[in-house]
Amino acid sequence: MLTTSRGISLILALAISALTVAFLLLLDDATPTLLIVAGGISFSVSYILTNITLEFLVFKEISDIYSVLEKIQKKDYSNIPEKSDKLSISPLRRINTSINIYAQTKNKEIEALQKNAEFRREFIADISHELKTPIFAAQGYIHTLLDGAVDDKSVRLKFLKRAAKSLNALDKLVQDLLTLNQMESGVVKFHFETFDLKDLIHEVIEDLEHKAAKRDMLIRFFYDKEKSFKTVADKEKIFRVCQNLISNALKYNNDGGEVEVHLKTHKSQITVEVKDNGKGIPAEDLKRIFERFYRVEKSRSRERGGTGLGLAIVKHILEGHKSKISVSSTLGKGSIFSFELPLEKSPEKTVLKTLNSLFV
Repeated sequence: MLTTSRGISLILALAISALTVAFLLLLDDATPTLLIVAGGISFSVSYILTNITLEFLVFKEISDIYSVLEKIQKKDYSNIPEKSDKLSISPLRRINTSINIYAQTKNKEIEALQKNAEFRREFIADISHELKTPIFAAQGYIHTLLDGAVDDKSVRLKFLKRAAKSLNALDKLVQDLLTLNQMESGVVKFHFETFDLKDLIHEVIEDLEHKAAKRDMLIRFFYDKEKSFKTVADKEKIFRVCQNLISNALKYNNDGGEVEVHLKTHKSQITVEVKDNGKGIPAEDLKRIFERFYRVEKSRSRERGGTGLGLAIVKHILEGHKSKISVSSTLGKGSIFSFELPLEKSPEKTVLKTLNSLFV
């Protein structure tokens, strides 16, 4: 009984009530009625106040502390209550808060480790499959030639070309992996320069026109001819971003489809939009398409080539430019990928702005 708040409150209330009655007995005009009333009131008030104080400031906090400590002992950091009452006058409450913060921190660390472990398993499985495909293909062609097909000139040339194609795909995969790893580790340096984004996109479209023609596709480029689209960025890497986005728009579009590239300016920003009228991307896949090796349609994507690293590289390149890639898609209607780069201010506008500020 003495280990509960009620038992302790009862003993303290009796002691306070007895002291109150004893003190009143010293008075000459103390009547039995007064003593009973005073004793009852002092007992009731003392019991209630003491019980509330012990229950909410001591026993409840101790119970919460034991509950959290038991979870920590069992290494179960889930469902730990969040407490941040740093201004509480109760030292037990502050101890409880500190323990909760520690437990929450450990829980986040464990979740991060679990996610990393899961990502590592998926990455190893993905890269094993991606490496295995071109290696086995090249290996099969070469072994076929070694088994006697090398004597047939037509077969020899055809198989050597296929083996070379598989090895080229393997080389591209390794190069993309190295590039992505260097970007994530900060090894790759960006070389910023001033260039016209309109001219760069024209170059990309010219490089991809033959690819579009093979599937009877059309690439349309929309921009205001009277505006300047000069920006300060890493020209080579932005070329790779535009090339990847337009190439993907062609790759995952329907035969005879169209790809639209829109170049717009708004205040101090240039917006690049790449739009296709293909099948679109399901909503559940939109958040994952920038992950390594993630493909919406794995079998069809591998048939059409690519390493599955293009969008991941695009994302890191744009992050290096303090920008980000955005995507919206509607099933059956197509997808829109967009990003922004800073618009370089022309010297004339800078001078005019300076003169206006001086004379205003």
